[in-house]
Amino acid sequence: QVQLVESGGGSVQAGGSLRLSCVASGYIHMGWFRQAPGKEREGVAAVVCDGSPRYADSVKGRFTISKDNAKKTLYLQMDGLKPEDTAMYYCAARHSCTYRIGNYPEYLYWGQGTQVTVSS
Repeated sequence: QVQLVESGGGSVQAGGSLRLSCVASGYIHMGWFRQAPGKEREGVAAVVCDGSPRYADSVKGRFTISKDNAKKTLYLQMDGLKPEDTAMYYCAARHSCTYRIGNYPEYLYWGQGTQVTVSS
């Protein structure tokens, strides 16, 4: 089985930065999702099948996804945070690669979530 452990969330003022980490018990294909109160869960970032990062339009230019295969860790560097980024952030994993972000039903494994709160 695959277990995912997330960390790095917190409270920050608009314009600030946070780095989220997700440690996996074994490496499989992973991505980041978020869900704000009253909203649907949405894909934020993922590394797609050709190895390139893919981002939601709302975070392009501000968020950076990266991974450390040796440490089996996925990162999400979040810069220029906005109040609308406030959400519970999740890392998720799947056995096969994907060509796009999102589509959460295809992800089999999920972390517990880490809260990101951005104040104006």
